[in-house]
Amino acid sequence: MDKSPDAFRTISEAAEELDLPQHVLRFWETRFSTIKPLKRGGGRRYYRPEDVLLLKGIRHLLYDQGFTIKGVQRILKDQGIRHVIAIGEGKPLDQLPAPQPDDDEPVFDAPSPVPSPPAGSKPRFQLPNLRPAPPGSAPAAVPAVRPAGLTSADRERLSDVLRELLDCKRLLERAREG
Repeated sequence: MDKSPDAFRTISEAAEELDLPQHVLRFWETRFSTIKPLKRGGGRRYYRPEDVLLLKGIRHLLYDQGFTIKGVQRILKDQGIRHVIAIGEGKPLDQLPAPQPDDDEPVFDAPSPVPSPPAGSKPRFQLPNLRPAPPGSAPAAVPAVRPAGLTSADRERLSDVLRELLDCKRLLERAREG
């Protein structure tokens, strides 16, 4: 028996529709505060149709477009929930809603600074300017097509990964010292 498109989905139904394990949906709830399924007695989750579309958009950005969790968080912040839902609906980029950050979306901290190389050493790589955009500036767009080579969006995603790796390295160094 198929459910109506307007019916709520259990976590198992949503996971099956998205072709994801249930634990991934639970994990995403911890990383994306915009994912808010209804919870009933015993903590049972019920996803609204909009929740499932948002999850589809997040899944597409993470798995098909190669964004990191931080990158998708940034898209949610800059472009808004409706933009990611439209991606989940499979709308062409020219039909996506204009960027309008939603008022109930989380505010993210600025990225942690990347340490400078020791004086006199030659840096192995050069990071782009990673300062947060000033308030009121135009948000970054989601790339429609991936041209050959590294685009600025690819560089930004790589920089996000590098920052995460450096944070992990710092944590490991602190754990070894303590």
